Amino acid sequence: ERPYMCEECGYKTARKSHLSEHMKTHTGEKPYVCDECGYRATQKSDLSKHMRTHTGERPHNEKPFMCGECGYKATQKSHLSQHLKTHTGEKPFKCEECGYRAVKKSHLSQHMKTHTGEKPYSCSQC
Repeated sequence: ERPYMCEECGYKTARKSHLSEHMKTHTGEKPYVCDECGYRATQKSDLSKHMRTHTGERPHNEKPFMCGECGYKATQKSHLSQHLKTHTGEKPFKCEECGYRAVKKSHLSQHMKTHTGEKPYSCSQC
């Protein structure tokens, strides 16, 4: 349950403190200040992320894992491993009904709906 709602944009949260933090995005208030360079942030977590630029810690969104085949970059080694299958053609997930093979388990799960008749998405035109 998320009983606290922003009157400005409809954002909902379970905690009053989260709503207070959120409201700063509308007021422009930036109470968190970097002692190193004066950078100001709306939320404490944003300042923490910024501080990594001074400590040399790897930024949250850095993509250090790179595919030697095409240059694709990933944030996690497992994501790169998944990507590499696009080059090798490996499709380890097999449908027992028809033999369809998939690179990802989620793709096989989606495919299985063709056998069950499940149609989770409806067309707005018809």
